[in-house]
Amino acid sequence: MKLFFALFFATVYTVAAQTPQVPHKMEFAGMSLTIRDDARREIQKDVDALTASPRHHNIKVERAKTYFPLIQKVFEEENVPQDFKYLVLQESALIADAVSVSNAVGFWQFKEYTALEMGLRVDKEIDERLNIVSSSRAAARYIKKNNFYFNNWIYALQAYQMGAGGVMKAVDKTQSGASTMEINSSTYWYVKKFLAHKVAFEEAVKGEGQTKVVLYANKTRKNIDDLAREVSVDQAELMLYNKWVKKGTIPEDRQYMVLIPMKGDGKPFSFPEASPTVAGTQAGAAPVPAGASVASKASRIKINGIVALKAIAGESVGQLATRGGVSASELARWNDITVSSTLTADQYYLLGKKRARGNEAYHKVVAGEDLWAVSQQHGVTMKKLRRYNRLSSDSELKPGTTLWLSSMKPRDADKAMPAGAVVQVDNSQTFAWGTNGDGEQPTVSAKPTIVVAAPVATPVADTSIKPVERTDSAQTLQPKTVAAPPVDTAAQQTIQVIVPENKTEHVVKQGETVYAIAKAHNLAVMDLVTWNKLNLQEGIRPGQVLKLVDPQPVATVQPAVEATKAVTETEHEVKSTDTLYSIARKYNVTIKELMEWNNKKDFTLSIGERLKIKNK
Repeated sequence: MKLFFALFFATVYTVAAQTPQVPHKMEFAGMSLTIRDDARREIQKDVDALTASPRHHNIKVERAKTYFPLIQKVFEEENVPQDFKYLVLQESALIADAVSVSNAVGFWQFKEYTALEMGLRVDKEIDERLNIVSSSRAAARYIKKNNFYFNNWIYALQAYQMGAGGVMKAVDKTQSGASTMEINSSTYWYVKKFLAHKVAFEEAVKGEGQTKVVLYANKTRKNIDDLAREVSVDQAELMLYNKWVKKGTIPEDRQYMVLIPMKGDGKPFSFPEASPTVAGTQAGAAPVPAGASVASKASRIKINGIVALKAIAGESVGQLATRGGVSASELARWNDITVSSTLTADQYYLLGKKRARGNEAYHKVVAGEDLWAVSQQHGVTMKKLRRYNRLSSDSELKPGTTLWLSSMKPRDADKAMPAGAVVQVDNSQTFAWGTNGDGEQPTVSAKPTIVVAAPVATPVADTSIKPVERTDSAQTLQPKTVAAPPVDTAAQQTIQVIVPENKTEHVVKQGETVYAIAKAHNLAVMDLVTWNKLNLQEGIRPGQVLKLVDPQPVATVQPAVEATKAVTETEHEVKSTDTLYSIARKYNVTIKELMEWNNKKDFTLSIGERLKIKNK
């Protein structure tokens, strides 16, 4: 009996000794954290709970070993500290189809409207919240947006749960840019819970897991069963790692990252696309071997919807033009070079005219880049880049400078950015810029009514940026608005103005957000921002008139069909959010007409595809 108790207590002591202990000091995202005793006790309780069951703890560890290399690669590309990878364990335990009580879904627990704003596809066919690569990139960009306000990664972490607006009211503003912080009993619970996950898993997740994955870059319509046979993987096993394919078929509207599981000594993964700027590397490409980059394999890609061809070492402009099926003079003109220019090996050269706007909103200049390099990378004319950024012809770009790619840069934009802030936003990601109100999604009336107050001193609505809020206990995301200051009703007059119906314009009502307006009119959020030259720092205000159509559509006039009647056509470039239904609705035509005009056999669309719209 004595021997039994001795063995029992020895076992208990060994398990306790193996439980990670919360230190007095921790490093997080380049910050040094001092953990006070009261907070240490709270965090240690969570660590003990997370490691109490070796079986359940090890299950999470194995998931982390499988998925963390993918998340780390995304965070590296997005310039987000690697420590944030432990947040996915806190949010979903790395369960792809985890659903909260408030209907937040996926690895990073996004609600549907927030996922759409962050550029993820969510519909009956595809739910990218369940795709580890796509959702991790969206989470990284959401975290960066929060950090833009605080220049403090702890506050950015806190804002992931309670929203940037809530954090602004609750924290010490003097901590902006802080490199050291104290964690005590008054520190927000979500932050302490995160630190517990970091302590509980940091050492355990080192090393390789039992299951590895490779990424398969797919850009053609493909059935998951066919893909399973193609890569020699069990169909059920393939679906287990790709639950985001809800109907069993991968569409062709964009390039999707399919996870191919490999047991034992499978090849390590590598990303088939090194930069999110360059899309559509190779349709239906097979998994990329370790150490190989897509740039070294794909000779023809699309940049901003324009086909681009990679130059071979020693190739002349004329030889490249011949391979591309264009004239040397055209190639030179499109790429801002001369026919006698020396081409750079492995550089992509465009086989069409550059666009007036980029697919992304910003570009951060790196060492060695000039305006030509940025123009080539994003497929935007140098003239437009100079205009958007107020640059002269001899201006030099400094590393770290943020260039605007699709709209005019405010004169004070650089002053408004805190030191060290990283801003990388693309067309598919934006906050819910809103006006003051009750936060409810408004309905769109056919004839909006504006009530104009005319007191002695007209109150000004709060139109600052309202970040997406996370307010429920299950870490969900929802927009938040700020109430307007009180108005002296005795000193005001009310004038009712009836605005006639106009399908090309929308008058902003109190409480509306850009997202709500875009959704009501079936438009992309960034289209509204671009068409109306909205300032991201100012948002929208009640009474503001927003254009619902592109004020500068690309149109070409066709020869007259009849002697007295000319037929005009408009070209529409397909965006990631477009469907045949939304395009037909936008131009007031039928889906059948769209398919006939463009010789389409099915309803599929490709990003960058140009559709003919005949004006009736």
